[in-house]
Amino acid sequence: MNTRLMIRKLHNVMADTYALYLKTQNYHWNVTGPQFASLHLLFEKQYQELALAIDLLAEHLRTFQERAPGTFEELNALKSIQDGDKHADGDEMLQHLAHDQHVMLSTLEKAFAAAKAADDELTMHLLADRMAVHKKNAWMLESIMVVPTVQQTIIRHRKRPA
Repeated sequence: MNTRLMIRKLHNVMADTYALYLKTQNYHWNVTGPQFASLHLLFEKQYQELALAIDLLAEHLRTFQERAPGTFEELNALKSIQDGDKHADGDEMLQHLAHDQHVMLSTLEKAFAAAKAADDELTMHLLADRMAVHKKNAWMLESIMVVPTVQQTIIRHRKRPA
């Protein structure tokens, strides 16, 4: 069992979760544009869920007698997620956050593989739950970005009753 590798990967999950939390909250505060109301609420829902996840991950790390990373310096050194663009508009924010959901999934998959190698079913379960959240978030963000093609618009228009 390689518990040390699993713990290192959990530190990465914690750092990426925190980075995504900060970015999502920042975008919640600063979103503008025609989708303001819906994006403001969606981003709020997502950053609140991430806040709970951060606490859960930190406490899980503590069960291994490990210190949870808690300074910006520590988290920055461990994260894969890039900081938010302070000039991003609503559409760019959606693109960034959708991309980051996939970065989170990759980080989680690596940690899951390490937990599986360590034969730690509790950690595998926790990580699988986190993967489900990020997969759903990616789907939601990507669904908002879908722009109908001209052909789809014409087809829909033709199907409407006269």
